[in-house]
Amino acid sequence: MEILDGKLTSASIKEEIAQDVAKFVASGGRKPHLAAVLVGENGASLTYVNAKVKACEQVGFDSTLVQLPVSISEEALLSEIDKLNKDASLDGFIVQLPLPDHIDESKVTMAINPKKDVDGFHPENIGLMALNLPTFLPATPFGIVQMLERYQVETSGKHCVVVGRSHIVGSPMSILMARNAYPGNCTVTLTHSRTVNLKEICGTADILIVALGKPEFITAEYVKEGAVIVDVGITRIADDSKKSGFKLLGDVKFDEVAPKCAFITPVPGGVGPMTIVSLLKNTLQAAKRTD
Repeated sequence: MEILDGKLTSASIKEEIAQDVAKFVASGGRKPHLAAVLVGENGASLTYVNAKVKACEQVGFDSTLVQLPVSISEEALLSEIDKLNKDASLDGFIVQLPLPDHIDESKVTMAINPKKDVDGFHPENIGLMALNLPTFLPATPFGIVQMLERYQVETSGKHCVVVGRSHIVGSPMSILMARNAYPGNCTVTLTHSRTVNLKEICGTADILIVALGKPEFITAEYVKEGAVIVDVGITRIADDSKKSGFKLLGDVKFDEVAPKCAFITPVPGGVGPMTIVSLLKNTLQAAKRTD
């Protein structure tokens, strides 16, 4: 069993990005600039956004954090997005999800200029991805395929089962794993909450990618010997023994499942750091496109 180490892999990719940025700036380009929009003060969202801002500093990007009150109206948020779309100093920006219930996430996604949509969520970018044309790939699926590539995980001809059909992870992941490229060329089964015989289907997976948001849902009986497990889930569970007051659990029961696997991602330290580094790669791509 080998750990797919997102911390280690992302650190290596960050070094490559930093070198690329230095060359880009030396040749007359300006520093790439990423902005993050945070609505409200959700603890987990703030942690994620701060990690993204810190990563920008590490690779030589400029970054801006736009913090807005939880009470902001949908109209006012859309107005803020319009300002960011028109800001020539910004190469890309993200709106941290989830948003408050009174704001329509799809309206917000649609309002972002596709050329600045470094999260890769806009329908235009999703469509280009589906056609295997150059575009911003959604950050988490992009991070996963980079990790599989760096660890030279064989994907061609394999059965890949994706658990969860969100537009952010599950659905784009199924498209990328089926494409005629490496990583890819899998036979893909996309499963979800209405899937019958989920356990049996997961048990046939050579590569199992889990993005459910249900802590430790996947146990050893869901997994066949020698499978590759990618755990996208991350849930905060109260834990008084921890300094932070909580612990982080994935969708996979790691200690039980790991002994059966060829490769497995830990939580934390697996997919999370790869998502952030993919956002940086998309932003650098945007900067090169605009200069």
